[in-house]
Amino acid sequence: MLIPLRHENMQGRRWPVISIAIMAINVLAFLGTHWQIEAQNPKRSEVRVHILLLAAMHPELSMSPDAQEFVTRFKKGNPAVWSRASSPNREVADVWDAKMRLVENPVELQREMDSLAQQYTELERDSILERYAFIPAHPQPISYVTANFLHGGWLHIIGNMWFLWLAGAILEDTWGRVIYPVFYFLSGAMALQFYAWANPGSIVPTLGASGAVAALMGAFLVRYPKTKIEMLWLFGFGFRSYRFHARAYWLLPLWLGMEIFSGAIFGSSSGVAHWAHVGGFVFGAVAAVGLRYSGLEHVANQAIEAKVSWTADPAIVQATEKMDQGNLDEAIAVLQTHTASAIASVDAWTLLSQLYWRKNDIPKYHEAIIKVCQLHLKAQNVDAAWQDFGEYLNSGGERMPASTWLDLCRAAEGQQNFERAVEEYDKLAQAYPKERQSLLALMAAGRLSQTKLNRPTEALRFYKAAANSLVPHVDWEMNIQGGIREAEKALSATETPVANS
Repeated sequence: MLIPLRHENMQGRRWPVISIAIMAINVLAFLGTHWQIEAQNPKRSEVRVHILLLAAMHPELSMSPDAQEFVTRFKKGNPAVWSRASSPNREVADVWDAKMRLVENPVELQREMDSLAQQYTELERDSILERYAFIPAHPQPISYVTANFLHGGWLHIIGNMWFLWLAGAILEDTWGRVIYPVFYFLSGAMALQFYAWANPGSIVPTLGASGAVAALMGAFLVRYPKTKIEMLWLFGFGFRSYRFHARAYWLLPLWLGMEIFSGAIFGSSSGVAHWAHVGGFVFGAVAAVGLRYSGLEHVANQAIEAKVSWTADPAIVQATEKMDQGNLDEAIAVLQTHTASAIASVDAWTLLSQLYWRKNDIPKYHEAIIKVCQLHLKAQNVDAAWQDFGEYLNSGGERMPASTWLDLCRAAEGQQNFERAVEEYDKLAQAYPKERQSLLALMAAGRLSQTKLNRPTEALRFYKAAANSLVPHVDWEMNIQGGIREAEKALSATETPVANS
């Protein structure tokens, strides 16, 4: 069993109040309906099956309009099942079925059908699933919304809410409190509609937020493809565990592929709406692309920045007004003059990065986002700096300036995120083999691998790479050789002697 635990972009600029509200509504709806659904469903299912069996065995019997409509829909949508139900040689379904096979009196048969039809009408009138779940054969308009807030059990709602939190909170921070809820509700409706297209005759109620959550996952893949997701793998009878990190760009498509495979093989017989997941994921990915390149995402980001870090600087106000008017080049000119002459401003550089993005000037966007990252590091706002670094990578950036990259690594080390620090030190060293920062990165990676992560093999690799570095390191030679000796000593201590027999 694979369980996602967290990802690198968990920190947002504001509380994700919309995501929290959606989760709260889901939990309240579950607590208010779960036990009632469990109480209603057995009797409702039994009556429906008995009506279908009796109608299949005795098509001459008359029914109420509601029951007749139900039978007609089922017969049209499930011809193979109906054919088997009509066969006199089929297996006996239950005690009631065995009893009714012995009845030949038309009056008694009609009396039984009338009783079942009356029960059907009463149960359907009071049924939560019939009124609020999504039924592909005859969907109610309100069910496109309400079905997303009903769940079949505790594991169902807990799983959906956890995935909603992981993917939804950061998307809310990206899109704001207007676009995000619109996206969420529209995604839920589209996922259900996609499921209806895949199962047009189904009368099985579909419920759960998984279609909308799958759309959040699709949008997360588009928006944060390189983000690392920490996964927990539970395996074995004793539930042994193993943690690892995986990039979104291969983990989420793998999940989508499994859903497509399951939908193609099992269809709706598995009890899971796989095609709702697929439809939601695809819609979410496409919608995220549209939001990003239409400029709506950047308008939302501008509004968020204005609320969380408002500045009254006249140049920024002027540039904001020109951007709102669509005069992007004039806004850029104002900010370029401002950033060249004034004290460094995070707000100014952030707005400038948004303008470059809207103009699709990726090199200039990278320059601006690097400057924002540097300013956040200078202000010791480490979480914001890592978010800037994520934006840089997700937009195609590969090599952050060596000095800034080194500061980021040291910030991760300061937060005791030693795994991430070592990983970034290693990447920095490979990206800038001739720069002094490369040597410092290798030595830091060796030190952390040895003292914090207890990985002497990796420590030895880093120290040896430092010893062979192209960067002059006479002043650091003693430290490097000392690190090599310590790593070799730790490795020799771990070797277990083998006794000869």
